[in-house]
Amino acid sequence: MGTTPSQRAQVRTALAGLLLAAAGAAALVSCGGGDDGGGDDGTASVRPALSGPYTASFSGTPASALASLAESARARASAAASSASARASEFEASVSAEVARANEAAQRELKDLKGQGNAMADVSLTGKPRADTGGLLAVAVNITNRTDETASFAVRVDFRDSDGKVVETRYVGAEDLAPGDKAQPLAISRIPAGQSLTAAITKAQRY
Repeated sequence: MGTTPSQRAQVRTALAGLLLAAAGAAALVSCGGGDDGGGDDGTASVRPALSGPYTASFSGTPASALASLAESARARASAAASSASARASEFEASVSAEVARANEAAQRELKDLKGQGNAMADVSLTGKPRADTGGLLAVAVNITNRTDETASFAVRVDFRDSDGKVVETRYVGAEDLAPGDKAQPLAISRIPAGQSLTAAITKAQRY
């Protein structure tokens, strides 16, 4: 059975539509199916990629390293404080030893002295607040070398009660004072706080 011209025209139209659809599908495959990320027309295909955080340019310090640095800093600070404390203790010990030696020398110098001595005009007393001495009576012995030669000084300080009775005697000294130099050794009573005491210089010798 033959076909009419109208039927043949419909077949040609259908074939043309199928060819156009096939060409469109091929173009889509060419644009998006290659592994090199680009199509024949030069346009890049975009594919989402999953990856971890980008850390190539991270310049910080991990938390564990920061903790280590902090601990190291604390250790250095503690060592410095301990060293400073040790030096302070050594200095206090040396000062105390020097003061004790000067006071012992003063006591020996005044042991057999007759009279008040030759330096009464070169010494005086200044009271210290009891709040600064734990309630004990303490006085600064002001010593001035008024001569033109280096000299040492020995001073005796008596502490008297309210009746005028000597209840304690302390000796202080200053060694090798240059002309015009001054010293202020402390005379501290060991009498318990609460008693009314007065202090007075009774002997002072320059030697």
